[in-house]
Amino acid sequence: MSSDSLFPALVESERLRYEPLYDVVDTLDIYEYHRTGEMDAVMAPLGEAVHATRKKTFDEVTTAEEQWESAKRATYAISRRADDEFVGVAELWFEWEKRRVSFGTWIREPFWGRGYSGERAGAMLYVVFDVLDVAVVAVGHEPDNDQSKRAIQKYVERYGGQHDAVLRNRLPPGDTGGPRDLSIYSISQEQWRERVTDDEVSSIAVRQ
Repeated sequence: MSSDSLFPALVESERLRYEPLYDVVDTLDIYEYHRTGEMDAVMAPLGEAVHATRKKTFDEVTTAEEQWESAKRATYAISRRADDEFVGVAELWFEWEKRRVSFGTWIREPFWGRGYSGERAGAMLYVVFDVLDVAVVAVGHEPDNDQSKRAIQKYVERYGGQHDAVLRNRLPPGDTGGPRDLSIYSISQEQWRERVTDDEVSSIAVRQ
């Protein structure tokens, strides 16, 4: 990885570590989660099919590396600090001319219900607002994806954000149908700074 990359090379929160996906996770390991069926429950609510071949996984990881280097998207592997177990992925999609970032994430099913999605959101909000000085974070879910809805609403409310709209046919057709609606939320840097605590900020470490 280039030492002059725009994005932090390492982020740590209370329980989790975030590093460039292409640097720390073997492509074949990710494919194995798809091949064994573990990713079925993760991909279905996203309207996407599991990877049918190793080449599909390889292409996605390669694209993540290219977009990291071009500062278009930061794709982090999420791991537990205690044992280095791979938990999932955190993505940041940048629209620099708008000073806007879109969040994306998926968590492996064995780690659902542990508050990892919210902890990841807190760490990534710190990165985009305090480190990269972005103005607005946007995040969305399909209206019938109740799991994502609950997780998103929880941290949006925590940091003073809001529900903006339901955009009709916003998403292109996915592997399982479409086009699809998207329910959009946002958090501004000002809202975040009013709500984030000193203790939370001090619990997050960043290395360029």
